[in-house]
Amino acid sequence: MSQPSGYPQASRPDHVPQNLVVDFDFLNLPGSDKDVQAAYAAFQQSSPDIFWTPRNGGHWVATRAEDIIAMQRDTDTFSNRSVTLPPMPEGAPRQIPLEIDPPEHARYRRPLMQALTPGVVGELEEDVRQVAIDAIEALAPKGECEFIEDFAKVLPIHVFLKLVDLPVEDKDFLLPIAEKSVRAREIAQRVEAHQEMGAYLMKYVMERRENPKDDLLSKLVNVDLGGERISLDEALRYAILVLFGGLDTVAGMIGFVGAFLATHDDHRRQLVERLDDEKFLKSAIEELIRRHGIANTARVLTKDLTYKGVELKKGDRILPPNLLAGMDDRVNENPFEVNFEREKPVHAAFGNGAHACPGATLARRELRVFLQEWLSRIPDFHIKPGTKPHFETGQVNGVLRLDLVWP
Repeated sequence: MSQPSGYPQASRPDHVPQNLVVDFDFLNLPGSDKDVQAAYAAFQQSSPDIFWTPRNGGHWVATRAEDIIAMQRDTDTFSNRSVTLPPMPEGAPRQIPLEIDPPEHARYRRPLMQALTPGVVGELEEDVRQVAIDAIEALAPKGECEFIEDFAKVLPIHVFLKLVDLPVEDKDFLLPIAEKSVRAREIAQRVEAHQEMGAYLMKYVMERRENPKDDLLSKLVNVDLGGERISLDEALRYAILVLFGGLDTVAGMIGFVGAFLATHDDHRRQLVERLDDEKFLKSAIEELIRRHGIANTARVLTKDLTYKGVELKKGDRILPPNLLAGMDDRVNENPFEVNFEREKPVHAAFGNGAHACPGATLARRELRVFLQEWLSRIPDFHIKPGTKPHFETGQVNGVLRLDLVWP
């Protein structure tokens, strides 16, 4: 389990009734060393639908799919202007475009959406598949691997660095910075990660502003904001955020799915037998995503509001954890069970509304390639005896270590 953040506990505000106070620290959840999503769900089952915690600066938590999805969609009331917990220092530069609300947000987001359409992702698939095949065929004869470093990070990072046209050999330098940004317990470490990534990127941002190419980075750092080009400072912050997202989140999802399949033989065999069944595979991927949500972004109340009997005040922070929508037994029967035949699994793994993840199509494609290529070559694998997966909670939940063996 993660170590406590050390951030001082907040005092209960007057408008928060005692019966809605729950000791919930998303950086240090009991049981998260065994099953991160189940650790969250334990609070969903034992706590009020919306509760307040004194941890990480003091904030509300929404636990049910109906409310999580509604809050993600209503940016007028639940603003994205500060998404991290504990909050970044007052006056810290906003993360672009994540901490910008509509309608301004749309102008920043457009080039990201255009660069990651299903058509563009389809064109990338051959490269994605070749990277996966090369990595798996190098590992298969060894009979074992540390899955996160040897594969889960390799696939999405190669693809993403190609998208932004940055040197693939820089991945070993960039990955620790990305992990520090999303998993650091101390605010100072997060600030440091942003500074380190900014220092690395500045040269490339300036180059692409001077001589734009056809890559994603060039599009981001030259965004047209209604007749005026994005400033250098904002361009750098935009590039930093996109790089953090691209380097970490898909690797986390592949890690969780790898750990699940290593410990659930029946599910693995189902997939192996039906890898060529496109409809089944699509359904299976959606179910795996539902069960293994990873992202946590907070919201800030823009006004006083009584929401389902709970008094929320302007400036209050609230965490609507993406993963809890998928674990909600009110919308998904037996949510702890992975059922590849489940009809229309409900989840919010990629968010909803204006801030829905623009990389969702690419993430699903990479998961599909992973399943098809890995399971066709290494259909029978397990956790290495004497080891256990190392899970981590944070702004983005992840798997830090996963030792696998196979015949």
